[in-house]
Amino acid sequence: MAREFKMPDVGEGLTEAEILKWYVQPGDSVEDGQVVCEVETAKAAVELPIPYDGVVKELLFPEGTTVDVGQVIISVDVAGDAPEPVPAAEPEAEVPAEAAADAEAPQGRQPVLVGYGVAESSTKRRARKGAEGGEAATTANGTATLTRPLAKPPVRKLAKDLGVDLATVIPSGTDGIITREDVHAAVAPAPAPEVPAQAPEPAAAPAPAAYDSVRETRIPIKGVRKATAQAMVHSKFTAPHVTEFVTIDVTRTMKLVEELKGDKDMAGLRVNPLLLISKALLVAIKRNPEVSAAWDEANQEIVQKHYVNLGIAAATPRGLIVPNIKDAHAKTLPELASALGELVATAREGRTSPGAMQGGTVTITNVGVFGVDTGTPILNPGESAILAVGAIKLQPWVHKGKVKPRQVTTLALSFDHRLVDGELGSKVLADVAAILERPKRLLTWA
Repeated sequence: MAREFKMPDVGEGLTEAEILKWYVQPGDSVEDGQVVCEVETAKAAVELPIPYDGVVKELLFPEGTTVDVGQVIISVDVAGDAPEPVPAAEPEAEVPAEAAADAEAPQGRQPVLVGYGVAESSTKRRARKGAEGGEAATTANGTATLTRPLAKPPVRKLAKDLGVDLATVIPSGTDGIITREDVHAAVAPAPAPEVPAQAPEPAAAPAPAAYDSVRETRIPIKGVRKATAQAMVHSKFTAPHVTEFVTIDVTRTMKLVEELKGDKDMAGLRVNPLLLISKALLVAIKRNPEVSAAWDEANQEIVQKHYVNLGIAAATPRGLIVPNIKDAHAKTLPELASALGELVATAREGRTSPGAMQGGTVTITNVGVFGVDTGTPILNPGESAILAVGAIKLQPWVHKGKVKPRQVTTLALSFDHRLVDGELGSKVLADVAAILERPKRLLTWA
């Protein structure tokens, strides 16, 4: 008996996921708990295990396809499962496998990460093939009524995307099944009338060599890029942003970074300027706790948060993500270094979990790694502030009354002006700057 595995909701109420890679092919044996594919949601890449033993019968979507939650993605022949008995009142015409599976599938199942929830009780007759390539259901008095045309799930999705009513499509497949070609034919424009031959026009000047073959490329907006775009638009037009800047001498901080690299307590840990910048921001929030807050529009409340889940904006091959370090305020410097190293490594490997990107309070974005001096960062939705760190460069600087070469950078703090007044935002930025100019303040302020 063929059992169907549907695209589950892998967390946080997501509605779709892209199939990145299949680890099995039709004919392969699978076991309960075996990973069969990797999918990418708007938040992370996730591996999906199959919840039963059997032999792969069909992969219903190719790699690179975006599939709605609840759609069947793979069918498996399960040994030992007997099909439900068919009433013998009258002989029935054969129904294509995909139609029969669709008609016999239990209703009311809710897809979850590793299988399915408990099915609701239901009793119904097998679907029968209609006279014109559609599925037919038998009513209580035995009358067959036409329901929907026969088509595989990928074809149904294609028709939905193109706005085609399958009931209007003429099927060309075996047993009256509608194919992808049938759907495309339904939306193809009528052939243009022939135009009398005319004298050829002068040839246009050739385009630059680099653009001879392709002048434009269209990339579907999906996955992380789609989620990021929606979040940034929502944030920009719901939270009134204010950005303040300060340029500072971080020479002492850079020296401390080098000293910590040789400290035995930091052995094996990733020590860099971002570590001390993160610690400086955490101390500044401790001194100005009102900045860690959220705006609850529905209840018209300001939610003060007595903790800091520190977000770190990370550029990955799949786009920008912002995982956060839970309860970063309570971590020692070695613990913070360890958490930062794990966060960065996981993000680069594309293994950041959806939970790691939820519940952030304040974020740091290090645009300096790209050689950029500063920027006006957009708040991560639901957070009160974001600190942008520019490139650290050797520049002439007045130090102890003399112009000397010093390590200099520019910080930019954007904050939600509904939550953070100019005074509070300025205090936070000034505290971060003061610590990075004289990192010994960590000993007395932390």
